Amino acid sequence: MGLAKKSTTQARESLEADEERAARLPALLRGVAEAQEALDSVRGTNAPVDEVHRRGVALDEALTEAMRAAYARERTLVGLKGYQDRIHRRKWLARPQVREATEVAETLLTAREAHRLHGIQRVPRLVG
Repeated sequence: MGLAKKSTTQARESLEADEERAARLPALLRGVAEAQEALDSVRGTNAPVDEVHRRGVALDEALTEAMRAAYARERTLVGLKGYQDRIHRRKWLARPQVREATEVAETLLTAREAHRLHGIQRVPRLVG
């Protein structure tokens, strides 16, 4: 019985942490949009490679935080029992509201991976 209480306590702590992270999702999405605009504006003005790289890394960080918050939102929609019972989690993942949250998270994940592959300007190494 002690083991079950411990896992319930851990699940509650995880849920609380996920609720805090999920609450920041709208602000993080605005941050992603701002970072994307900043990167696009720098790319359009023949800026130094270092500046383009710095803005690309900033966009990557914004996408990562937004993606983590979106997955946290998905977990909070599933609820406390979803942290302990995989069957309950799978049933809730099929609900429309949770599916929408999953789509947002996966879209952010895909955008982040595409950005990591093609969007971050590489900085040439100095030989010397």
